[in-house]
Amino acid sequence: MSCGGLLWYRLTSATRARVGILAVVTNDELTPELDPARLSVLQARVTGLLPELRRDLEALTRIPSVSLAAFDQAHVEASAQAVAALLRAEGLQVEIVREGGRPAVIGHLEGPKGAPTVMLYAHHDVQPPGAESEWDSSPFEPTERDGRVYARGIADDKAGIMAHIAALRAHGGALPVGVTVFVEGEEEIGSDSLGAILDRHGEKLRADAIVLADSANWAVGEPALTTTLRGMIRVVLTVRTLDHGIHSGMFGGAVPDAITALIRMIATLHDADGNVAVRALKSSVAADLDYPEARLRQESGLLDGVETIGTGSILSRLWTKPSITTIGIDAPSVATSSNTLVPQAAAKISMRIAPDEDPKEGYRLLAEHLRANAPWGVKVDIALDDEGAGFRADANGPVYDQARAAFADAWGVAPVDIGIGGSIPFVAAFVDRFPEAGILVTGVEDPDTRAHGANESLHLGEFERVCLAEAVLLERLGLLRA
Repeated sequence: MSCGGLLWYRLTSATRARVGILAVVTNDELTPELDPARLSVLQARVTGLLPELRRDLEALTRIPSVSLAAFDQAHVEASAQAVAALLRAEGLQVEIVREGGRPAVIGHLEGPKGAPTVMLYAHHDVQPPGAESEWDSSPFEPTERDGRVYARGIADDKAGIMAHIAALRAHGGALPVGVTVFVEGEEEIGSDSLGAILDRHGEKLRADAIVLADSANWAVGEPALTTTLRGMIRVVLTVRTLDHGIHSGMFGGAVPDAITALIRMIATLHDADGNVAVRALKSSVAADLDYPEARLRQESGLLDGVETIGTGSILSRLWTKPSITTIGIDAPSVATSSNTLVPQAAAKISMRIAPDEDPKEGYRLLAEHLRANAPWGVKVDIALDDEGAGFRADANGPVYDQARAAFADAWGVAPVDIGIGGSIPFVAAFVDRFPEAGILVTGVEDPDTRAHGANESLHLGEFERVCLAEAVLLERLGLLRA
């Protein structure tokens, strides 16, 4: 998932000393404040830049840069070249790197002597559009309706790229910090080559702060800092009962079929209330925010009469408790089925895990549960398809103070701390490579963005506020020097 956002790695005392950044602030200490006149200048600049920012965003969005192998990868290459051109136009030294995967773009611009360096991350690849018939307008032709622009990738994550560009442009070449921009090309397919990029180019990317574009806000007009992310495990469960299909009338009643066995196994993954029934998985309580069931129903599109599942607060169920979803089944379709005992069936199962759950441990517990609940001695294969660690931030300290102040400057209201039920596994890769960290995440998406789905859209008012917040954040971080 992606959206224009902010992620800050808290500086160690050694790094703070090197760049002259203040130590952790107590109630008795003061954090430098932004000159109101400077804020007014940045507000005016961002407002004036909006027409060209939108033109560049829409041009970038028209490139169908789907990184899935079944799609034309020439478009991903064209997207990388377009991003590189945007960064070069802002005076950055730019290179396109490939480490066995899709092209990524790295750009750098020095800041004032002694100023910290900030890395701005986003990704230029997008999800497949799906069936065009489900879209109200062409998925790769940005179309405005009622203050939103609809197109695949316009929010996830090309608005993130343009938020970074907006922050650079708002400072007019006189950045208060050094900036490194890193725009990945395969986030939507798991960032497989990110580790190799970090190994080979990590020193180029090393920074005192990292700004990440990949989360959401609490609501339109209400900014948020994302402080928890669930991890994820995806497995393919295959069940076999026969070495070939046989007549269901001749052998049914004595011989089990694979589909029925598969369904029985999947049914054991939840209890009667819909809670995940895999024992020993971690769970915790989410932030205490008002999120009534009516809002969940409206934002999710839950049909009238369909009940919610699970117990505990809704936000805990969405953010910090495990969840399991069967996202695909391989079996004969209704239209092509015959009276046959099916010998083999498979399901892809996605499990979201608590922010502090070890993915390997979560996989072990899931696999043990499935094998223990295989009926009738059926043959079971469980293949790990993907995994990713969760994240929990310690969102305290002077940098968080300045970040929250930047969001308040841009939105006019203070941000809230939220969790995200989805996973951003590459965050763990940055944590491993740059371990001296605390993290702040926020973004441009809102509850109606529909990233990954038909009619993905960007709220233009939120896009302006995100651009302003990032420009102000750079300014505020530049103040954190002795």
